[in-house]
Amino acid sequence: MCTLSWGFKALFVMISCRLIKVPPAEGKGEILPPTIQKIMKGYNKYLRPFFDNGPVSVGMSMDIASIDTISEINMDYTATIFLRQRWTDERLCFEGNKSLSLDGRLVEMLWVPDTFIVDSKKSFLHDITVENRLIRIYPNGTVLYAIRITTTVACNMDLTKYPMDKQTCTLQLESWGYNTNDVMFYWTRGNDSVKGLDTIRLAQYTVEDHYTSVSEAVYETGHYPKLVFHFELKRNILYFILETYVPSSLLVVLSWVSFWISQSSVPARICIGVTTVLTMTTLMMGARTSLPNANCFIKAIDVYLGICFTFIFGALLEYAVAHFCTFNRSGVKKLTKEEDEEAEEEINGVLSAIANSCKADKISKADPDKSAKRPLGRKEEKTQHRRRRSPTMMKGLLFIFNCFHVKNPYHIDNYARISFPLLFIIINVFYWVYYLCF
Repeated sequence: MCTLSWGFKALFVMISCRLIKVPPAEGKGEILPPTIQKIMKGYNKYLRPFFDNGPVSVGMSMDIASIDTISEINMDYTATIFLRQRWTDERLCFEGNKSLSLDGRLVEMLWVPDTFIVDSKKSFLHDITVENRLIRIYPNGTVLYAIRITTTVACNMDLTKYPMDKQTCTLQLESWGYNTNDVMFYWTRGNDSVKGLDTIRLAQYTVEDHYTSVSEAVYETGHYPKLVFHFELKRNILYFILETYVPSSLLVVLSWVSFWISQSSVPARICIGVTTVLTMTTLMMGARTSLPNANCFIKAIDVYLGICFTFIFGALLEYAVAHFCTFNRSGVKKLTKEEDEEAEEEINGVLSAIANSCKADKISKADPDKSAKRPLGRKEEKTQHRRRRSPTMMKGLLFIFNCFHVKNPYHIDNYARISFPLLFIIINVFYWVYYLCF
C-alpha cells in the first residue's frame, strides 16, 4: 500500500510539472552562468528601469536591409529592417570589462520597451533558424536589443504628377503604453542613425534624401514619445517614356499620314483613323491598370494620353469635314442655270431690302421734325428697330460665313499638315515644362 501511494504521489508531481509553466529564471536557474544568476537575482521584468527616478532614455538606430515593394494601388511599401534599441538598466550592472551576449530567447527574462510601428499594416519577426533577436548586456547596465522584422507600412502618395512625381514616406516608432513621463526616445546618431538606403537599388525609384526627426504623439490617454524617419523617393521616368509616351506620340504621328492620302481613298483614310483611335484606347486602358481608380487623381500621364487621343480623334474628324465639303462642292457644280438664276434673284431681293432699309434711315435722319410730329406706335417702333439692326446683323453673319467657308476643300488637308504638328509641338512644350519645373 505504501508503495502504491508513493507511486501515485510521484505521478501526480510529474503531471503537475508538465501542466504548470515554471518561469525560465526560476526553473532554469541552475543551468545559467553564475554571473547571469547573480544579475537576475531579485530582478523584476515587469518594472521599468529608474521606476522612481524619472523616465528611461531609449536610443534607436536602424539598418534598412531592403525595400521589397512600393505599391501605388495600396499606397504602402514593404521593407525589411534591423531595429536596434539601447537603454540603461541599473539593476543589470556587474563587475568586469566585457559585455555579455545572451541567447535571444532570454529576452523574456528582461524588461524591454514596448515599441511599435505606427502605420504598419502587417509585420512579422523572422524566426529562421531561430528568432532573430539579439540581447547584449554591458557592465554599466546598458542593454542592446536588436531584432529583424519585415513590415508593410502605409504611405500617403500624391499621384497628380505621376509618373514625374516625388513621394515622401515615413517610418514612425512610438511607445505603446509608456508616456513621456516614463520613456524618452532619441536617435543615437541623429540623421546617421539610419543606414542602408544609400546602397539600395529600386526598380522605379531613386532615394533622393532621408532624415530623422523627434516628436510626440498626442492621444486621449496622454503624450507618447515618437521617432520619425523620412525618406524621399523620385520615380524614374525612362520606363514610362519608352512604355507609354513614345508609343502614344507615334500613334499621333501615324494619324497624320492620312493628310497625305487622297480624299478619294475613303477606305484607306478611314482605316488609319479608326485603327489609331482603337490602339490609343487600348494604350490608355493599359496605363491605368497599375494605378488606383480614384477620381481625385488626375494624373500627368492621363493628361498626356488625353491630349494624344484628342489629336487622333481630331484627325479622323478632319477627314469627315473635308469629305463633306468636297461632296457638297461637287453637288453645287451640278446645279442648272435656272436654279442659278433663282438663287441670284433671291440674293438681289435681300440686297434690295437692305438698301431700302438704309434709305429709310437716311430720310428719318434728314427730317426729324416730321417724324417727331407723328407719334409712332409700338409695332412701328419695333419694325424700325429691326430694320436698323438688319444690315449690321447680315454683315456679321456674312463675315462669319466667309471665315468658315472653304473655297477649295482640298486645301483642308494642306492646312492640317501644318496646324496639327505645330499645335502638338506647342502643347508638348507647355506640358513638359509645367510638370517638370512646377
